[in-house]
Order: sequence, then structure tokens, then C-alpha cells
Amino acid sequence: MHQISQKGIEQRPQLPFWSGLVIAALVAGAIFLLCLLAVSIMERRWESLRPAMILKPVADYEPNSAEWGLNYPRQYDSYLKTRITDTLTKFGGSSHRDYLQADPLKVILWTGSPFSKEYFQARGHCYSARDVAESNRVSVPFNAATCWTCKSSDVPRMMVKIGPKKFYAGNFHDLKNEMTHPVGCADCHDSQTMKLQITRPALREALAAMGADINTVTHQQMRSLVCAQCHVEYYFKTDEHAGLKNYLVFPWKNGTGAEAILGYYNDSNFTDFINPISKTPMIKVQHADYETYLTGIHAYREVSCADCHMPYRTEGGSKFTDHHVQSPLLNISNSCAVCHRWSENEIRSRVESIQVNTTESLQAAQNAIAAAHFDIAAAIQAGANDDELLQPRLLLRDAQFYFDYISSANGTGFHSPAESMRLAGKAADYAQQARVLTARILARFKVTSQPAYPDVSSREEAAQISRQFTEGHAPKLLP
Repeated sequence: MHQISQKGIEQRPQLPFWSGLVIAALVAGAIFLLCLLAVSIMERRWESLRPAMILKPVADYEPNSAEWGLNYPRQYDSYLKTRITDTLTKFGGSSHRDYLQADPLKVILWTGSPFSKEYFQARGHCYSARDVAESNRVSVPFNAATCWTCKSSDVPRMMVKIGPKKFYAGNFHDLKNEMTHPVGCADCHDSQTMKLQITRPALREALAAMGADINTVTHQQMRSLVCAQCHVEYYFKTDEHAGLKNYLVFPWKNGTGAEAILGYYNDSNFTDFINPISKTPMIKVQHADYETYLTGIHAYREVSCADCHMPYRTEGGSKFTDHHVQSPLLNISNSCAVCHRWSENEIRSRVESIQVNTTESLQAAQNAIAAAHFDIAAAIQAGANDDELLQPRLLLRDAQFYFDYISSANGTGFHSPAESMRLAGKAADYAQQARVLTARILARFKVTSQPAYPDVSSREEAAQISRQFTEGHAPKLLP
């Protein structure tokens, strides 16, 4: 055997004494970090299970969202942020924006309707009950308790208590003491399981009329359908033979598209109000948000309303839905940027460019519609009868329906840009057709010059003209 020389042993490198201390410290640090990771994992797991562990019973149809908030404080705290009223986007937000002040021509279009008296941008859900109770559009007396349907979380409780038919047929003011809570948890959730549920019968009935079964939809679809309980076009149906009075109906029997809904109204000869300027039977579209959304790319990609307006948030080990329902432009990083990997400025610019284009198209349509109302009024003053004005009025009715379908919807065209531009163009086309036919009628009465259109450039001036026509002493429009 070869023997190792003393010289070889002496040449082997030796670690300094302090290196052992460093290694020991690193090992201890690694163990400490692993312990922190384990604690964090366990803590997050405990947080994710916490609601089920400490759940406190909530009564069926409990209207007070604060009771639900004891078990779900994160969701409730975010819901309370709908009290914020000082946020504005270019075309939306949660401020009490006066639409009639900003756009006086709407007073002319809606003359004969309560909307010509007051029309504000809706505030957050926390104000829903208060705002409808204080609205100037609600007269005294006012028999349609139906108007409470989408304004209070007391509605599900009352519908179970007295039934939908009796609820709808009631007096609005008689229910003020019952409708004390704004839109909240009970409107969308089962109190025992927290599953999303439909609490408004009108949506179930509308889907059934189309041959759809609400019980077969997915959870993702429900994250839009709970919004569709209210953010839709609707009307109040009265049928004495069926025992219905102001019964809430979604006009979806022929489908959810704009033409299908208008066809439903025309087939049933339904009218919301008669505009006293042109004496045309009109339809007042409410806010066809869900119907418009269905024609857009987000619905096609199965992106729900909640994905954008109530995006998920994570705190600790808890992932929850943000109940601060608001414009996605006020929360771009959590809403839009989850899918669209652009800067916030790029996203906002893209959205606003769509909204600006939609607004310009709607304004052109609105100008033509307002002029058509005055053209027909001039023809009436010239001596034209109802038979002669039937076709222009039908065109004007349809034109204003298509305009209102997009104008009244939230999003200013963004929910479905192509459909919004299509309907705005259709509205302008129909209005111009009505004006051409009316001009021919005026020509038969030897009127070949333009009517003397009144000044309606401010809300006050538009309201004055509206009152004059309503009270039967209209200004002279013939030259």
C-alpha cells in the first residue's frame, strides 16, 4: 500500500473556523423561512375555510345586508363603497349627473313621459331605494308599486309574503314603509347556501317564454343573469281578463334582439306615452343593458357582467368578489387588465374612443328625431290628418325606439360597439325617412319651406316648449 506522506496531509485545504458558523446560520435561516411558509399556507387555508367555520344563521330573504356582512365582512365592506358619489368617467361613474341639463333635446323626445321632467345618472346600489322614493318621476298618487321591483332587497320578502301579482298591483306610496333597504345581498343570494339565485319572477317568466330553463344555466351565466333581473328593457302589462295590473314583463317572447323586442311591442300595439308634439305613440326603453351585452364580444367569450363590474379580489388566503359595483374604468387593473395586457391609459383610450363614436352617432340620430317631431307638428298645423301622418309616425316611433335602446343603456355603446352603431344608424335613417314623407305632406298643403323650429338649446327652453305643446297652445311652426 502506498503511504500518504506528511507533506501531502499538510497540503490539504482547511476551512476557516467561521465558515461553519455561516453554514449553520444559513441552515437555520432556511428552516425559519420554511416554517414561515408553512404557517402562511396554514393561515391562508384557515382563512379560506373561515366563513364556513363561523357562519351565523341569516334568515330567509333577510333584507338587511348588514346581517349578511357579519359573516362576509369583506364583501359587505366593498358593497358599502357604492355610497361613493364623486367618481366620474367620461360618460359614466356614480355621480348624480343630470342628463336633461346636458342634453336638452331629450326633453323634446320624451315630452309626455315622466322622463322629460327628471332623468339623472343612477348612483350606486346603496341609493336605489332612496332615489326612487324621492324621484320627481313618481307622482302622487302613483298606483304602480312595480317600480319598487328593482330598487329594494325587501322585494323578495314581500313577493313571498303577498305574491307578485298583488305586489305589482299595489300603490307605490303604500309600500314606502316596507321598502326600507336598498338593493343588497338578498336580491342575488340564497341566505343558506350563498348560491346565486333569481329572486325576480319576471326574468324566470321571460326565459320560459323563450323556451329556456333557468335551472340549467351555469354558474358563470348566473353571474350575468342576476344582473339581468333589473338591467333590462321591460314594461308593465295590464290585462283585466287575466287579473293583471302593472305586471312586470320582459318583452323577450320573440327574442332579446332590438328588432324582436320592437316587433313584440308593435304586434301587441303597446304604447308607453303619446308625444304631444307629434302626437305619436311612443315606447320608452328603460336600460337594455343585458340585451345589448348579449350581442357583444364579451358575451361571446363568456365573460360575465360580474367579471368586469365586480372582479375578484384576494386578501390573505381569501378570494372574493368585489361588491363595489362600478364602472370598470374606475378599476382597470382588476377588471380590464386581467385579460387585456395593455397599459391603463391604452385601455381607457380604447374604451372612450368607442364611446365618443357612439355618442356622435346617437347625437345625429337624436337631432333627426327631434326635427321629425316638429315636422309632424307643422304638418298637423297645416291641416294633415291622422291617416296622412300614419306612416311618418310609425317611422318616428321605430326611430326613437332604436335610439333610446342604445342611449338609455349603460356603457355608452361599449357593451356592444357594432350593435350600438348599427342601431344608431338605423334610428337616424328611419327619422330621416319620416321627415321626407312629412315634407311631401307639407308640400301638398303648399308649405315648401322649413318649419320654424323653436329654440330648445337649454333645458329650460326645451321644457317651456314641451309645456306649450302639452297644454295645447303650441308655438306656430308654419312660416
